[in-house]
Amino acid sequence: MTSMSEFKSSGAPASTELDYDVLIVGAGLSGIAAAYHLQDRLPSTRFAILESRTTLGGTWDLFRYPGVRSDSDMYTLGFSFRPWQGDKAIAEGQNILDYVKDTAREFGIDKKIRFQHKMLGADWNSATARWSVLVERTVNGRREQVRYSCSFLYMCSGYYDYDTGHAPEWSGMNQFGGQIVHPQHWPADLAYAGRRVVVIGSGATAVTLVPTMAATAQHVTMLQRSPTYIFALPSRDVIADKLRSWFPSKIAHRLIRTKNVLLSMYLYNYARRKPDAAKKAILKMAAKQLGPDFDVGKHLTPRYKPWDQRLCVIPNGDLFKAIRAGKASIVTDEIESFTSTGLRLRSGEWLDADIIVTATGLKLKLLGGATITVDGQTINLGDTVSYKGMMSSGVPNLASTFGYTNASWTLKAELVAKYVCRLIEHMKAGGYDTCVPVLDSADGGTQPAVDLTSGYIQRAAAQLPKQGVHKPWIYHQNYARDLAAFRYGKLEDGAMRFERRRVLATAPGNSHPVETRESASL
Repeated sequence: MTSMSEFKSSGAPASTELDYDVLIVGAGLSGIAAAYHLQDRLPSTRFAILESRTTLGGTWDLFRYPGVRSDSDMYTLGFSFRPWQGDKAIAEGQNILDYVKDTAREFGIDKKIRFQHKMLGADWNSATARWSVLVERTVNGRREQVRYSCSFLYMCSGYYDYDTGHAPEWSGMNQFGGQIVHPQHWPADLAYAGRRVVVIGSGATAVTLVPTMAATAQHVTMLQRSPTYIFALPSRDVIADKLRSWFPSKIAHRLIRTKNVLLSMYLYNYARRKPDAAKKAILKMAAKQLGPDFDVGKHLTPRYKPWDQRLCVIPNGDLFKAIRAGKASIVTDEIESFTSTGLRLRSGEWLDADIIVTATGLKLKLLGGATITVDGQTINLGDTVSYKGMMSSGVPNLASTFGYTNASWTLKAELVAKYVCRLIEHMKAGGYDTCVPVLDSADGGTQPAVDLTSGYIQRAAAQLPKQGVHKPWIYHQNYARDLAAFRYGKLEDGAMRFERRRVLATAPGNSHPVETRESASL
C-alpha cells in the first residue's frame, strides 16, 4: 500500500487524507452486499463505506410515501448470505429497511460506514495507481472537505438523484389551492383521510400509492398520459412457504431463490419472444379482476410491447380491488392546466382535488453526481462502453453496480461484488496494481446499455455508458448468463488489462529510483 507520504492528491485542497484499499460509496443494498463479500473473501482488505445520508438503507430509507414496497420478490431482492425470513414475498418498505439494517449490524458492516460523507469527485493518478477521492462531510452541523485515497473505488450509490425527482412544470401550478406533493419528498404530516387525491403517473410509485391512499381518502384518481402493463401477484409465495416448512432455512432459501430466478427469466423471455401472446394474457387477467364495465382497452393497454418498459406488479390485485370498490379510478388523458380546485384536462374534463401527487418518475444521476477524472482528464460516462455492465472502458480500478431492469437489483449487485473480489485477488496474486478494461478497435460498434423505452431512461440516455456488440462489452439482462460469466469466466479475457509497477534501483545519471509500469494484456 502506498504510504501517506508517497501519495500525492489532486483536485481541490482538503483538510486531511485517509487511505484504504477499497472505498465503497453508498450504504444501500448494493453497498452492504459489497462490504459483506469483501470482508468474507478478502478479510485483510482495509475498506470503508461512504454514505451521504445520516443512516443506511439507500432507497428504502429515502422513500417514505404510503405503501412503499418492493417490486421484486424478497427471496431474490434479499441477500444470498442472509435469507429473507419475512412472511411476504412482496414486502413493505419499512420491513425491507429493517432487514438491511439488521444485516449490516449482524456482520459488523455498520461499523465501516462513514455517515454524512458525500463524494464530490475522484481523480485517478497513474503514477501512484490510486484514487484521490474528495469528500464533503458534516461534523456537528459543519461541512468540511476531506480527501480519501484508495486502490479501488467501488460505486454502490444507485442510479438516480436522491435530492430531486423528475418534476415537470404545468401551466397554472401556482394557482392550485391544495397541496402538491412529490413522492420522493413525502411530508410526514400529510393528512389525506377523507380528501380527494389525484396521483399523476402510471408507474410503480403511482400503482402503489393509489390503493394505499384509497383506503382512507374520499377518492383517489390515477391520472395517466398513457397506460402501463399492470400484473397482479399474491403477496405471499405459497410454494416458498411449503419449501420453508419442509427444508432447513438455507436449503429452502436456495431452492426458492432458484425457482424465482428461473420463473422470472422464463416470463421475461416469453414476453420478448411472444409479445402479442404475453400482452393478451396480461390484459385478460386484468379484465377478469376489474369486471366488464372497466375499459381495459383505454386504461390498461400500453402503446408498447411488454418489457419495453418495466411491468408494474400489484400484490393481491390491490389496485384493481380499490377500483372495483369505487374508492379509486383511472383517467387516461393529458393535463391542460392546473386550476384553483384541481386539473383541467385536454379532453375538456375537470378533476377536482385537495391533494395532487406528482408520481412522475426519477431523475437519473450516475455516481451520485460526482466528477470522475483520470490523470486530470474528466470522464463522461456517456462516452464510455460498459464492461460486463460493471466497469467502464478506459477507467482503471473502478466498478459500479447497476442492477437488472427485468429482475431483482440485488442479484446483479452480488454478482458484481463477487467479481470485484476475484479481480482484487488476481491483482494481489500477480502483483498488479491496475486493472482497466480497454475497448479494442476491432470490437467497434455500440448500442444503448439499457433497452427500455421508459421516460427516465430516455431522459438520461446521454449520461449512460453504452454497451458493445460483443462480449464482454454486452450488458446481459440474464442472471444465468451473468452467473456463469462472473463466477467462472476468465479474468484474462483480452479486454481487461493489468499493470504492475516496477521500481528500478537507479537510473543512469539519477541517484533516485525510477518507477516504470509493466503491462499485461491477459
